Amino acid sequence: MILPNQKDAKHKAWLYRLLSEIYDNQLLATSLYFKGGTCAAMRGFLDRFSIDLDFDYVAKAQDINLVRKNMERVFKDLGLTIKEKSQRVPQYFLKYSAKAGERNTVKIDVTMPPPESNKYQAVEMKEIDRIIMCQTVETMFANKLVALIDRHEKNGSVAGRDIYDIHYFFTQGFSYNKDVIAERRKKPVNIFLKELIVFIQKHITNTILDQDINTLLPYDKFKKIRKILKQETLMFLNDEIKRLEIKK
Repeated sequence: MILPNQKDAKHKAWLYRLLSEIYDNQLLATSLYFKGGTCAAMRGFLDRFSIDLDFDYVAKAQDINLVRKNMERVFKDLGLTIKEKSQRVPQYFLKYSAKAGERNTVKIDVTMPPPESNKYQAVEMKEIDRIIMCQTVETMFANKLVALIDRHEKNGSVAGRDIYDIHYFFTQGFSYNKDVIAERRKKPVNIFLKELIVFIQKHITNTILDQDINTLLPYDKFKKIRKILKQETLMFLNDEIKRLEIKK
């Protein structure tokens, strides 16, 4: 995973320590399937730094308390402090020791339950020397397309990294799992993509891009992509709508 700023080396190390310990725990390894930006970056599907850990909860609902206890035992064994946690779903903000001005918090988010359409595969993660279950790239792409609007609907926020990831997945020629979009948005994919275009036109600004992704990319790369990111993403989405409608 790319490290745009040497000050983030400690944060990257903590991400990898956490992942290693989580997947050395048999219950957690079979209950939490890896996803999100850090997963995509570690698999070479993204070229940016990612600071959080995201998982899908795939075990039985009645096992959630035991899973929580195992997660919190891992945090304690690593010497991490639980700064904040959700009572509704397994979401944690974990604090580690760091110098002033450096990152010192890892966020862990667990989706429960995940979409039934999500697909997974066993992947060798060479950076942590583990084989773990991860979302397929097609599933990641589909969920990322939905996340841009979904995040705004749930908490009123917009993440510039979502549009960066959508743009990057398009440029790499990745396909997306249409069933995930249909399940999560309850409408045809082409209709959803049209709504996504309107959303991007209205909500994505240079200020949002500056605030969210300027620390996740090397400065030169960020400076170049910032100028074209919104317009090219809209272009890719319009092209995808045309392709879908021609296939009808």
